[in-house]
Amino acid sequence: MASRNKSGPFMGSEFAYEDIGSQEVEKYTYRYLRDETLDDLPMFVIERYPVDRYSGYRRQVAWIDQQEYRPFRVDYYDRKDQLLKTLTYKGYQQYLGQYWRPREMIMQNHQTGKSTLLSWTEYRFRGGLEERDFTRNALKRAR
Repeated sequence: MASRNKSGPFMGSEFAYEDIGSQEVEKYTYRYLRDETLDDLPMFVIERYPVDRYSGYRRQVAWIDQQEYRPFRVDYYDRKDQLLKTLTYKGYQQYLGQYWRPREMIMQNHQTGKSTLLSWTEYRFRGGLEERDFTRNALKRAR
């Protein structure tokens, strides 16, 4: 994907490519806002600012649960700092005693009134892949 094409819609949905990409800590700068309760769970509410100048967002406000550090909600603000979308995570389950994953991710676009639901029915871990399976030659053979 081109480095400037992160804010485009993913497969016609309300998700952008950058919404479903990896969420490494280094991709943002952060500011703590407050503690708050959401869905009867204590949350940290933080503001995060994308480091990438090609991001489609000016900032994001995220609700992260204080016990397991799972995101439960993210408000996305466009480049004009207007609320654009809200992502809600639902139905968390723990796998292999350590991996928390949601069953649903709902993206609501406040500017268009449209929404997209991503529903996950089967998470698979430890699928037998090794680092050598991701070499250039191995990926060419996988076509």
